[in-house]
Amino acid sequence: MFKKLVVFVWCLLPLATFAQNFKFGVVSSTAIFDAMPEKATIQKDLEALNTRYESELQKLGEEYQRKVSDLVGGQDTLPETIRQRRAQEIGELEQRIQNFRQVASQDFQQQQQAKFQPVMEKIAKAIQEVGQENNFTYILDLDNMTVLYFSPTTTEDVLPLVKAKMGLK
Repeated sequence: MFKKLVVFVWCLLPLATFAQNFKFGVVSSTAIFDAMPEKATIQKDLEALNTRYESELQKLGEEYQRKVSDLVGGQDTLPETIRQRRAQEIGELEQRIQNFRQVASQDFQQQQQAKFQPVMEKIAKAIQEVGQENNFTYILDLDNMTVLYFSPTTTEDVLPLVKAKMGLK
């Protein structure tokens, strides 16, 4: 990550000589999130949800093991139709377990997004306000090298120039 920042800054150095009025800022959105009181509540809620899913999955796993043991234990004494029915039940249970894992994973991701979204919006709003109040041209997130803020008054959209250069309309 540090190498990316050095390369990025190195690329910006020539611009610095021509653009004395630009003001760049950097921030770590992860560090901001880590400092927020909401973090502990979100983590606690997500850990509780994960524990519930793991508990349910464990119950299904125990049921699966029990049915497999019953089938293997009675292999020699059970009639063929009962063995087939139990093998079919085991197959259906395997499918239920697989479906449960998929649904649980999707639900967990949705819950995670629902809990993080308001916090991320709060962080983004604060960064926007800091950028405006302190006349920054750009504020970059060091965690993922994205632009979190850019000043509309000191930034020029070069899309028309690039399109013209490429002969596009």
